[in-house]
Amino acid sequence: MRLLAFDTSTDTMSIALGCSADGVSRSWQHTGAGGAQASSSLIPAIMDLMAQAGLRFADLDAIAFGCGPGAFTGLRTACSVAQGLGFGARGRTGGQALPLLPIDTLLALAEQARLQYAPNNTPLRVFSMLDARMDQVYAAAYTFDGARWEQHRGHSLERPESVLVDAAWLEPGCIFAGNVFALYGQRLPAGNRLARIDALPTAGAMLRLAPALLAAGHAVRPELALPLYIRDKVAQTSS
Repeated sequence: MRLLAFDTSTDTMSIALGCSADGVSRSWQHTGAGGAQASSSLIPAIMDLMAQAGLRFADLDAIAFGCGPGAFTGLRTACSVAQGLGFGARGRTGGQALPLLPIDTLLALAEQARLQYAPNNTPLRVFSMLDARMDQVYAAAYTFDGARWEQHRGHSLERPESVLVDAAWLEPGCIFAGNVFALYGQRLPAGNRLARIDALPTAGAMLRLAPALLAAGHAVRPELALPLYIRDKVAQTSS
């Protein structure tokens, strides 16, 4: 399987290209500045990885991208680039566009934290949080049974002190993960009862998630791929 994945939902841009054949897997990865800079640097960085791997876009099986939640500009950038590459891969032949795989950024964050905290497929529960700015966090909860992930609680946008954690999660085998601890650590619930793992959604995590998501039928045609927005406004206003 040949997969391209990228995420620009945070201040860090992450790109990964994976190729598996005859039981041998190889990957190429790139990390750079996200945010507004990703709009100009994402495509050149992708082209460089494709050249390193000696692959054409038509050689890929799918393109995965971080669909959100996250920074508005970053989500739009990732989605539009994925759509353009998906359509463009068919070239002059007029063939079928590449399927796109929108991946939940908080799930990718949970997978990255799992790799850092318990890489040996140990069952784990992860409460994922990303800084949403404006004194808020994006949050969701996931369970890993040793083989696959399941969402335990859907996405929410709330102030750090309002994040609700089920009492059953305040025990070993459960962790907080994300990029919120330096900013909001003292305001989060549960005090220090849960391990805290600094992590971001990464394209490498998306490559690991992609095969199961593809097998489950989550790929879409490029025109159907959309960013996942949780917040309905982008700027703080005052009267």
